[in-house]
Amino acid sequence: LVQLVESGGGSAQVGESLRLSCVVSGDIGDEACMGWFRQVPGKEREAVAIIHTDGETTYPDSTDKGRFTISQDNSKNTLYLQINSLKPEDTGMYYCAADLEVWVCYVESAEYKYWGQGTQVTVSS
Repeated sequence: LVQLVESGGGSAQVGESLRLSCVVSGDIGDEACMGWFRQVPGKEREAVAIIHTDGETTYPDSTDKGRFTISQDNSKNTLYLQINSLKPEDTGMYYCAADLEVWVCYVESAEYKYWGQGTQVTVSS
């Protein structure tokens, strides 16, 4: 069983930076996709960034690639999301997710079986 626990969220001001962390417990194997998703009230959960265990990253068109960076530290079993130059529209609940035994990563939230509890990010001026 895979368990995911997010941390690093909180309140921040416009222009600041945050680094979200997701600690992974359990064996995800060598072929898995790890992703960060954001959800706001009244809207579906949407992918922010995806990374495969081989290191390949995927950023949906809705993501500002200049400000968001996904990375992983396999030695620490931790997934990260770096958010720079925070904007109010970055506000939301950020979830860590895992899709196991896949060669190709998907951005659809329904593809992911394992989810963390989420960490709230609130950006204000």
